[in-house]
Amino acid sequence: MKTRTLGSGGLEVSAIGLGCMGMSQSYGPRPDRDEMIGFLRAAVERGVTFFDTAEVYGPFHNEELVGEALDAVRDQVVIATKFGMTFGGANLGTDSRPEHIRGVAEASLRRLRVEAIDLFYQHRVDPAVPIEEVAGAVGELIAAGKVRHFGLSEAGAATIRRAHAVQPVAALQTEYSLWTRFAETEIIPTLDELGIGLVPFSPLGKGFLTGTVDGAAGFGANDIRRLIPRFTPEAMAANRALLDLLAELAGARPATSAQLALAWLLARGPHIVPIPGTRKLSRLDENLGGADIELDADELARIDTALAAIEIHGARYPEQLEAMTGL
Repeated sequence: MKTRTLGSGGLEVSAIGLGCMGMSQSYGPRPDRDEMIGFLRAAVERGVTFFDTAEVYGPFHNEELVGEALDAVRDQVVIATKFGMTFGGANLGTDSRPEHIRGVAEASLRRLRVEAIDLFYQHRVDPAVPIEEVAGAVGELIAAGKVRHFGLSEAGAATIRRAHAVQPVAALQTEYSLWTRFAETEIIPTLDELGIGLVPFSPLGKGFLTGTVDGAAGFGANDIRRLIPRFTPEAMAANRALLDLLAELAGARPATSAQLALAWLLARGPHIVPIPGTRKLSRLDENLGGADIELDADELARIDTALAAIEIHGARYPEQLEAMTGL
């Protein structure tokens, strides 16, 4: 597996990481714990070194799962987790007060079975707490040896600059893919200028870009895609042009649509590390194959030209979740 570096602090990770959220929530029934532990260890054997979790995934179940699975290979992996959310029932909120950040860090250290959190993201920008205070609190945790690198998630360019001025930001995690490209306007140029890595989540459009998603009728009762406007039958039908583009590109070489979508992301810059999520070894192997595909300048230009003519239909989040982003 090829590697890439996030930020200026030397955080080296596999070129494609693994988003672990779906092993605990959001995409149907929670799978068998032992099966997922075996899956995570198989990912390490295949060269994956970058694993993404959060306290809110479960909540707590995902950190505990990742901690148990990776305990024996701790020196081979980089584990990212997140702070800054409050949760109770179906209600989510933000809390990035320094005392809350410190408490979350201590709890995450225990659940992950680590002495230091490799990458600690603010999960969502907290409008009630200046980002300078957040960055300062994480900086203190870094100085204490409890955190190694600071990250932000779903933050805008101005917030990134303010945070980075206090404590260097190693990576921004945000949604970025062939059908979600808002980051290209201001965010990615800011990251490039400041030397900050980009970690795209949902790089396969929550499965849509694989061309294997049938729509809401095929989603289980606990599948978050039932609530996402972009997955209504009307939106999916309107967005079919994107799948046709991927299928055409994949047909020109031995590759799948998912691999082409990941290869496109990797070609956008040397400090971009997508974290597709899956619970199946066959899909993991397919995704990792995307790192071996190199798109040339002509192919990338043809993709950009085609994308410019495709209008994506449907919001990426339900209204409540969209309001929680710092964008």
